[in-house]
Order: sequence, then C-alpha cells, then structure tokens
Amino acid sequence: MERAEAYGFSGAMSGAFLLSCLLFAAVSRRQRGPYMDEVFHVPQAQAYCHGRFLQWDPMITTLPGLYLLSVGVVKPAAWLLGWTGSVVCSVGMLRFINLLFSAGNFYLLYLLLFKIHQKNKAVSGFQRILSALTLTMFPTLYFFTFLYYTDPGSVFFTLFSYLMCLYGNHKTSALLGFCGFMFRQTNIVWTVFCAGNVIAEKLNEAWKTELQKKKDEKISSRKGSFSDLSSVLQFLVEYLLSPKNLVTLTALTWPYIILVSLFFVFVFVNGGIVVGDRSSHEACLHFPQLFYFLSFTVFFSFPHLLTPTKIRKFLLSLRKHPVQYSLITVVSLFLIWKFTYVHKYLLADNRHYTFYVWRKVFQRHELVKYLLVPFYIFAGWSFADTLKSKSIFWILMYFVCLLAVTVPQKLLEFRYFILPFLIYRLNIPFLSLYRQLLELAFYVLVNAVTFYLFLNRTFQWENSDEVQRFMW
Repeated sequence: MERAEAYGFSGAMSGAFLLSCLLFAAVSRRQRGPYMDEVFHVPQAQAYCHGRFLQWDPMITTLPGLYLLSVGVVKPAAWLLGWTGSVVCSVGMLRFINLLFSAGNFYLLYLLLFKIHQKNKAVSGFQRILSALTLTMFPTLYFFTFLYYTDPGSVFFTLFSYLMCLYGNHKTSALLGFCGFMFRQTNIVWTVFCAGNVIAEKLNEAWKTELQKKKDEKISSRKGSFSDLSSVLQFLVEYLLSPKNLVTLTALTWPYIILVSLFFVFVFVNGGIVVGDRSSHEACLHFPQLFYFLSFTVFFSFPHLLTPTKIRKFLLSLRKHPVQYSLITVVSLFLIWKFTYVHKYLLADNRHYTFYVWRKVFQRHELVKYLLVPFYIFAGWSFADTLKSKSIFWILMYFVCLLAVTVPQKLLEFRYFILPFLIYRLNIPFLSLYRQLLELAFYVLVNAVTFYLFLNRTFQWENSDEVQRFMW
C-alpha cells in the first residue's frame, strides 16, 4: 500500500467508525433493551458471562460462536479497565462487539479487493478504498452492526477465511471457516467455496492446456456461453474421473475436506443442521429464493447491473438465442409454480421489510409471481454477465454454492443474502468513479431511511405494550 493510499484508507476507516459510533449511541439511547432476536441472544451471552455454559435457550438455532467470542472479549476488557456490575455484558457492551466486527469487515473488504483485482493496474487506490467503504455500508449488513446479531461476526470470519484461501494459507482458512460455522451453520457452504476456488484454479490451468493442445480457439475458458457449456462439462467429468487428479486436488484441499467432514458428523449427531427451534427452520427446495436473491442483487447493484448498455446486450442475446431463453422461461415458471413456499413468519411479522415486499408485490394477484419471470431472467443474465471476467469453473463453483445457501431456506429473509452478495460484489470489475459514487450515495440514502424508520417511526401491537420498530 502506497503512503497516500494508506493515509486515505486510515481516514476512511476512522471516519466510518466515528459515524458508526454516533449511530450506535443513537440506537442505544432509543432502544436500550434487547429487541427482536436479541431477546434470545443477549440472555444467552449473559449466561455465558456468568459461567453458566451448560445453559441453553432452545429457541436459538445457531451454534454458540457469538457468545463464546463475546465473553472472550468482554471479560478481559472488563478486568483490564476495572469494570464491575451490570456494565459487564450489558446490552450495549454486547452490541459494541459487532461495531468492532464492522471495522474488521472494512479492513478485510479492502484487502480482498486489493488481492482479487491486483492484476488490474487501472484501478486506483482511491477506488479500492471507496469500494471497501461502500460494501461496509451495505445496508442489510450495516444495520445489524448496531444490534446483537450473528451477522457481522459471521461475515467477518467468512471474509477472513476467503482472504486466507486466496493467499494460499488453507489451514488457516479452514480454521477461520470453522469459526464462521460456529456463528452460523450455513457458512459451511463458504468453506466449500474456498475449496472450490483452489479446484477452479487447477481446472482452469488444465483447461487452457487442453485448448492449447487441440488448438481449438472456438471454446473460451473465460466466457462460458451456451455453446461452450457442454464441452466444459465434458472436460470437467473427464478431469474429475482421473485418480491422479483427484489425489492432487485432495492434497490441496484436505483442510477444507476435514472441516466439511466434521460438519456432516455434526449433522448426523445433531439430527439436522439447526440447533434449537427446528419447527420454524425446516429445509425445503425453495427454488424461487434464487430469483429473490437476483432481484435483491439488482436492487443493490443497479449501477453495475441495470444500465442501458446491459439492457441492449440482453435484448441482443435474447434475439440470438430464442430457444434457450424460451426453455429457461418454461423452467422458471415451473419452479415458481411447484416450489414457492410462504413461511408463517413472512405473513405474520409486520416489523420486517420482507412482510411489506410480499404483501405489496406478490400478494397483489396470484399471477404477479409469474409476471416477474422476464425480470428474473434479465437479472440472472446481467448477474452472470458481470462475472464473465472469471473462469467458467469459478462461475460454476460460485453458482453451486449460491444454490446451496439460498434454495433450502423456506423463509424469505434478506440477511441470508448478505454473504453471497458480498462474494459476488467483490469479484466483479470496478465501475467508473461516477458509478461508484452513485452506489455509495444510494447505500447512504437507504441506510438513512432505514435508521430513521427504526428510530422514529415506532408503533405498537394491540395485544402488547412493547414498542415495535421497522427493520430489515
């Protein structure tokens, strides 16, 4: 990092942390007690603070990574600073843990952008800093910086694991992946993603060698169009059926294989992936979740995905491949028809934005969910088009992980989209400075509206005296 870039990064990180501290103070003043899922997380962490490690709330569905780390940070800090009494492991103190995670995420996002795009000399240090700041302010993640939820810590350990993977420190990456798993079990998918990065790199090298041998310039290892896919899949099958190649890949990815094996042991012993309240977290094949994710991504990445150039290219692709798009349309309609699920929480809890999205859009008419298919197809095409700089094997690996982390979820919950979105956003090319600033301004606006609603537009339910607040 050059000196000017280092100063710029330090200034941006300090400014973001100061802003976060001011917002943290505002949230803590208005909402002093636990809110929403905090009513489960806070008492559990406080029980651990008092040494009651065998106590467990059966409503909690994640492993105790957040609570163990909180005790590991708060207890030594309290001892060093001489804190005693209720301030130790108070709601505010526990929430502050996520403020520290947010600062760590800023640094990790910057390092990942630097590593992933290091070959692109046209990208300036200012653009890297601006992009890292923008992703730190990503509204769905940023909001939970100020509550005691698992999301900031889950993102921190997953991004850290990804960074170590990119630098070839696979044992460290797997260890950090285990920490991420302890925050949220579905993070095991991103351990598979890290292993997939290694495999995709070896496959791409072998694919280029294969092309050079055959001198077949018609097949590109970089684009992955419809005509290329069958050749790529055939090569993939042949490569993975070779015992020599399998031994090589196993030698490279054994730390991840051990962690994934431990995950399957956990699922077998636990009787499922969820700990605690399983009745509200049943797995199912909810394929429209992929469509919701693509829509979510278009909304938050519209400077990248929703441009006149993209629309023109999509219409041209549509004209060139009518049969393929017709087939995709039919499959999409079928998946929506047979695999749409509506979770009871989505219909009952009017504090979440998803409640209003579902009621104002999808519940207007039975046909709405089908009429959105053309938009889903455009969103999917535009999404894939921004990843064309990656190898076809990386794209296939990412999409497998994307399906694994979204489709089994019955509940439409924007928090589940945070990590797949960030991984995607880190790997697409940089925009012009104007579009980067537009993206940041949009995130700031969404955050401002979100915090205004949360802090000021409170309401009450008829059967409860508690103050209710709008949130993601």
